Amino acid sequence: MTDITGKEMIALGFEQGPDLKHAMDRVNALGLSGDALIAWAAENKPAPRLRLQSNPGYQFNLEAESEAEEGNVAKVRATMDALMRTPTLRAGAVMPDACPAGPEGTIPVGGVVAAHKAIHPGMHSADICCSVMVTEFADATPQDVLNAVHKATHFGPGGRANGTRFTMSPALYDGFRDNAFLSDKKILQAAQEQLGTQGDGNHFAYVGTSEANGTTCLVTHHGSRGPGAGLYKLGMRVAEKWRKKLSEGVSKHNAWIPSESDEGIAYWDALQLIRKWTKANHNALHQRAAELAKASVKERFWNEHNFVFKQGDLFWHAKGATPIDNEMLPDTNGTQIVPLNMAEPILLIRSTPNARNLGFAPHGAGRNLSRTAHKRAMAGETEEAIFARETDGLDVRFYSGNVDISELPSAYKSARGVQDQMSRYGLADVADRIMPYGSIMAGDWERDAPWRIKARAKYAAREQHA
Repeated sequence: MTDITGKEMIALGFEQGPDLKHAMDRVNALGLSGDALIAWAAENKPAPRLRLQSNPGYQFNLEAESEAEEGNVAKVRATMDALMRTPTLRAGAVMPDACPAGPEGTIPVGGVVAAHKAIHPGMHSADICCSVMVTEFADATPQDVLNAVHKATHFGPGGRANGTRFTMSPALYDGFRDNAFLSDKKILQAAQEQLGTQGDGNHFAYVGTSEANGTTCLVTHHGSRGPGAGLYKLGMRVAEKWRKKLSEGVSKHNAWIPSESDEGIAYWDALQLIRKWTKANHNALHQRAAELAKASVKERFWNEHNFVFKQGDLFWHAKGATPIDNEMLPDTNGTQIVPLNMAEPILLIRSTPNARNLGFAPHGAGRNLSRTAHKRAMAGETEEAIFARETDGLDVRFYSGNVDISELPSAYKSARGVQDQMSRYGLADVADRIMPYGSIMAGDWERDAPWRIKARAKYAAREQHA
């Protein structure tokens, strides 16, 4: 009997690649031909490749309140229109703090989408589980708490030095080691070294006073640091393999891992472990600050805004959006946290899912301009003058010692506008406000990075000998 050829298998619905060879080997080993071969091929041939779908629609809870915001709104709508054609997506929403985050078709900051039986690493981003934690103290002053967290925290690249590290829970470390994604050596090392660190960018430690009862509150904002970035990189690599196998015309940044595959199950488990690590990261700083301030903790709670949440077969991807559906959160007290900027109150909100919010609220104030564009717009004025004007009356500190004007209040959207739209669209209600006293951010640490210092020295030497 003549072996079945690849050409014959392609005619029966198989595609070029490793799966074709496996199918040929199998049917030849079974000695199939005629109707038996046709029946086997019908049962085992790959499903048709998924192609871009018609946009199923989404909720758009964003409007331009100034001429400067019109361009941002148009870009957000364009990227969501393209994004929603991804064949796994079933629903979506845009929050009032939305702004673009990459090429057209990339989920924007302030975007939410629901994928059917699929996890899209690119839709939670590299800063997995970026989140906010609040500790309310019974008997502490804002100044004491800000000084305490300044001693406790660590901003900038890398991890903590030996002798200053926090201890990772043995059970959590074992969970990392047992996971196919998180057992990576670099991830394990980062998980130990970076516990109790906040990174850079828009991450912060903020101290203020509850408007409702006058108590001092500490709020931290940061994500999963190196462990999360490592998981994202590995997840994107696996998703790309599936994208090539399952789809045609889908952008790389929207690749997905089927949730029911072995890799999808492992990735989902990895996300939950990263969530636990990130919560421990916040907790370590809050507990140490409480000890240094000799303060009693009244309440502590948190929520994430860069994550994936599961409801049945749907995986809700929030890129900079705060979940308010209690069913999505295993440890919520029903109150969620929405920071705006260092000169504005941090909002404590409550809500329930509805047709407009789809179970989410804004995560902050968002931006109309990129960091670079904002810096260009501020050219002609000294950093000292800008800093003094925008932080007047506040105790604002930059951990690196260098001001980062791209994190000052003018870099962000109108805090009042975000709150007004949140109310107007029925997304959430404000339960309390933490009024600002002061904050700490990384600042422009790259200005004094070793490679920059070395480059400046070389330039100075060349100029001297020119």
